[in-house]
Amino acid sequence: MAKNTRRPIRLGMVGGGTGAFIGAVHRIASRLDGDYQLVAGALSSRPEVAKQSGAELGLAEDRIYTDFEDMARVEAGREDGIEAVAIVTPNHMHFAPAKAFLEAGIHVICDKPLTASLEDAYALQKVQPKNGAKFLLTHNYTGFPLIRQARELVRSGALGKIRVVQVEYPQDWLAVPAAEDNKQAAWRTDPAKSGAGGAIGDIGTHAYNLARYVTGLKTAAVAADLDAFVPGRPLDDNVNIMLRFQGGAKGMLWASQVAVGCENGLQLRVYGEKAGIEWRQDNPNYMWFSEFGKPRQLLTRGGAIDTPPAAAMGVRIPAGHPEGYLEAFATLYSQFAAIIRGEGAEFEGLLPTLDDGVEGMEFIMAAVKSSQDDSRWTKLG
Repeated sequence: MAKNTRRPIRLGMVGGGTGAFIGAVHRIASRLDGDYQLVAGALSSRPEVAKQSGAELGLAEDRIYTDFEDMARVEAGREDGIEAVAIVTPNHMHFAPAKAFLEAGIHVICDKPLTASLEDAYALQKVQPKNGAKFLLTHNYTGFPLIRQARELVRSGALGKIRVVQVEYPQDWLAVPAAEDNKQAAWRTDPAKSGAGGAIGDIGTHAYNLARYVTGLKTAAVAADLDAFVPGRPLDDNVNIMLRFQGGAKGMLWASQVAVGCENGLQLRVYGEKAGIEWRQDNPNYMWFSEFGKPRQLLTRGGAIDTPPAAAMGVRIPAGHPEGYLEAFATLYSQFAAIIRGEGAEFEGLLPTLDDGVEGMEFIMAAVKSSQDDSRWTKLG
């Protein structure tokens, strides 16, 4: 992917101040291809932290805000105001900023899940953006080149009719009660900030989105078993879910934050009538492709195989040099920049949308409802 040589898009940020993990990731992703420049922010709900964080990032004093609504209003009225905003707050603070900036005519880049409640997701879906402001949901794993290739292989019919989908995302960082000063754990295990889902909202939605993105299958119903293994934890830390897809395919999803020994073990396996594919996030530049009755093929990013055009989108460096998490994140940012500039029509179907976020919330709520009802099959929506 060539470096952008034009004026960067003026970017703002809500959340992501001192001590926040994902805000720094978004800032790196936005800068990697030179498509954005961070010029404004409401970086914390605590005024002193917002001011300190903005100063540390080198923002001009008059572009450091302590309230996102003021930021949306003031920036929309400036001749040099922000053109896009990244929302990197806990889940309960996604809806209000997204609504405010869309209605101000500012493009929105929002971390997942879309909102903390399904009601807010539906309400956001009804917002009428001013001046055609657009929305990106950062399911960043969809930016990996081989995930794009897997999607093309399914669409080309190389796997045949899909029969089985297996996806998992195990971690172990919440295997014991979190320390009181662990900011990341605190909000993720708090229903008031995270919503009805714990692990399912934090990483289960990533797994679900990846399965849907690659296969294109529509989900009919889920049967879920959600557990909180750590005593006193109010939200799930381990989920096992069976999936029924329209057309007859079946799936299984496991997400856990108490799987001791696992770091970020996202992996996807898809099996059709003719072939199967296997991909792991911790080795993302390689994917196994197996046709029935033939030797397994190891596909590589930028390898000698016939690569569909979509698979090459986002590739920056020669084969053999690994691209990973940050580059995949940056691919979403750079391709969204092309859309903002009116030059990215070919990326429209590749990037996660607000509608994908609504479905993610429907998935969370259906799973929670199913688990509460002794794992009965439950329809989405």
